[in-house]
Amino acid sequence: QVQLVESGGGLVQAGDSLRLSCVASGRTFSSYAMGWFRQAPGKEREFVAGVSWRSGNTYYADSVKGRFTISRDNAKNLVYLQMNSLKPEDTAVYYCAAAKYMEGSAKSAYDYWGQGTQVTVSS
Repeated sequence: QVQLVESGGGLVQAGDSLRLSCVASGRTFSSYAMGWFRQAPGKEREFVAGVSWRSGNTYYADSVKGRFTISRDNAKNLVYLQMNSLKPEDTAVYYCAAAKYMEGSAKSAYDYWGQGTQVTVSS
């Protein structure tokens, strides 16, 4: 069982930066692929970024590529999402997720989810 708690959301202006953090419980954090998803009002939850557990490879949705960076610190059970050049369309609740056996951009690959943190970007 893994519990995930996100933090770092807030209200910012377009062009600003934010760093989201997600702390995971459990001693096997390093063996989980981690991902960030987001859900805007009235829209489906969508993949934002992921990092594999074995290789540390990272992958991103096209909409955030070049602006967002995902990273992990296995010693501290933390995963981060650095968000730069934020746009109003980035406004959403951001969720951290952990996958034990799979990885990728599909929601179905992830076994555990946090409660989310709100990011609001004003124009």
